[in-house]
Amino acid sequence: MSKIKTEALESSRTVLLLVDFINPLNFDGAEELAPYALEAARRTTRLRRALRAEGVQTIFANDNYRQWTSDFDALCRRCQAMPGIAGRMAKMMAPTRKDFTILKPRHSAFYATPLDLLLEQLHCKRLIVTGLAADNCVFFTAMDAYLRGYSLWVPQDCIAAETEDARDQALAQMARVLKADIKPSESPTRPAPRKRS
Repeated sequence: MSKIKTEALESSRTVLLLVDFINPLNFDGAEELAPYALEAARRTTRLRRALRAEGVQTIFANDNYRQWTSDFDALCRRCQAMPGIAGRMAKMMAPTRKDFTILKPRHSAFYATPLDLLLEQLHCKRLIVTGLAADNCVFFTAMDAYLRGYSLWVPQDCIAAETEDARDQALAQMARVLKADIKPSESPTRPAPRKRS
């Protein structure tokens, strides 16, 4: 019987995590969230480009929207075909072949997914958490990352909620309780990525 060749992963001590950016925006509150989400996607796209040049790995963690027989590529294609901000955002944020993708069944990117194991294989020590929504899936993911001992950077301009107040309250809580750095993505004093080892 032939053996399946295992894939060796390059270390990335810092990892960029994109939460729920591939999104149909078809739920209660989506109309309010959409313009903030689009701006966060634009900022995250620029940050992603800069981090990629510095050797930082990207992981997409996305809700499966209870489509249990779907996969990430199918979800991405479906959202890209949508009109309006959902389609624009999915096209802007589409994963490359070098990115990792994970579908999550609940709020946290860690819950019932292989994210723990993947980060361990990458020798990750610090997570940069971006995405939607700041007071929901981003918050739950950041909380689970903190419980696992990861250092956190949650760039305040790379997350979105239905209102600016909701986003700001979530940021304040993450900074105070989870010890997250919340500097903007283009801050001159933003945390430098940890070099690969």
